[in-house]
Amino acid sequence: MTMSTVVLDSVTKVYPGGHLAVDRMSLRAEEGELLVLLGPSGCGKSTLLRMIAGLEEITSGDLYLDGRIANDLAPRDRDVAMVFQNGALYPHRTVRGNLSFPLEIAKVDPAMVRERVLELSRALHIDETLDRRPGTLSGGQRQRVAMGRAIVRQPSLFLMDEPLSNLDAGMRTELRMEISSLVRALGVTTIYVTHDQIEALTLADRIAIMNRGILQDVGTPGQIYNDPATAFVAAFLSSQQLNLLSATVRTPQNQYIMLDFGLHQITMPWTDPRAYAVSQHTGSQIIVGIRPDGLTPIPDGVDGPHFSGRVRTLEYHGHEWLAYLEVGIPAVVAPEPAPTLVADGHAGGNGHAPGGTGGKVRSMMRRLISGGEEEAEEQPASPFISGHHRRTDLVVRLGSRPVWRSGEHGRVAVDLSRLMLFTLEGNRIDPPRR
Repeated sequence: MTMSTVVLDSVTKVYPGGHLAVDRMSLRAEEGELLVLLGPSGCGKSTLLRMIAGLEEITSGDLYLDGRIANDLAPRDRDVAMVFQNGALYPHRTVRGNLSFPLEIAKVDPAMVRERVLELSRALHIDETLDRRPGTLSGGQRQRVAMGRAIVRQPSLFLMDEPLSNLDAGMRTELRMEISSLVRALGVTTIYVTHDQIEALTLADRIAIMNRGILQDVGTPGQIYNDPATAFVAAFLSSQQLNLLSATVRTPQNQYIMLDFGLHQITMPWTDPRAYAVSQHTGSQIIVGIRPDGLTPIPDGVDGPHFSGRVRTLEYHGHEWLAYLEVGIPAVVAPEPAPTLVADGHAGGNGHAPGGTGGKVRSMMRRLISGGEEEAEEQPASPFISGHHRRTDLVVRLGSRPVWRSGEHGRVAVDLSRLMLFTLEGNRIDPPRR
């Protein structure tokens, strides 16, 4: 089986009416890599996959498959196999007939077809269903057949568009493991689309996170989880709600860095490797992110950076408890690009550097130019909720036993090394360590 590299060079997709679905995407999938495209529904990831497959035209930019420009190649000439969300199969054919069909079209020797179908059906655990029709199969079985039909002809590139989204949680887990082992055993380059962060983290060699058509970050699962390039990536790739807090940077008499949250202050020493970058924002507001496991309950009287407040409620999650601590700090949401319209089919700039791993993300809304109308003025999106009037609850992981009760006073130590610092536009102040 041959493998293929995939290179996207400033690829843009604009739909009729001016909707910009993918904005100057530059990305590379290496030979044999399992690259996951992750993002919320409507972010452009499926559109990008369909452009690679040749099912959607590229408005501008270039696509290279194995070093050859492929913009104008017909889908059948791209040596690509695609698995869709609904696992579409031929209802009048048996499982055996569905699996063998691509090989029959390619006029492969019948003996080889039988051998390959049987071998693949065993690997996918569907060998006992070979003589059944799709209508008699479970959702998981149908999706295995759809995967087998894509794999059987040994393409150089697999494209998977949310293949597990219609399955229940148990089946998703089981099939996810099978996809991972199969793809790696075959060694074929795979681009996998999902909005499920668990799928992305467990499957991917690398993850590319998109939002509203813009590449936000790309890296290994560990890189983008521990060192996200934007506040959006940090918030999206969190199993529990990410704590995003508003703070003003101060440098009292140049002795240390103070993150002033209003009712609370946290100090960072100048020896902190991020201190200089943060000090460049003295007098300005920034966004401070910290995951629930970066906060540790402590008793009164313990020194060090901390927050305190009333325990509003506790949640039991089976393997752990979460606490919601009222601390009176303005709530912040992760900034993200505004929906973008472009005029005359030409993409407008949005401050994103093509090929970057989370370049500057600026909100932009453009009015379609029609009959000489002027462009709408660019309006930045505020990361603050309700003009600073809503207080935030700190989410704190308590482990298997709660140390507080609702209504009690709680105090948590802050692990300074776990703080993630962002500008109001959502970009990392301290560059990710890649």
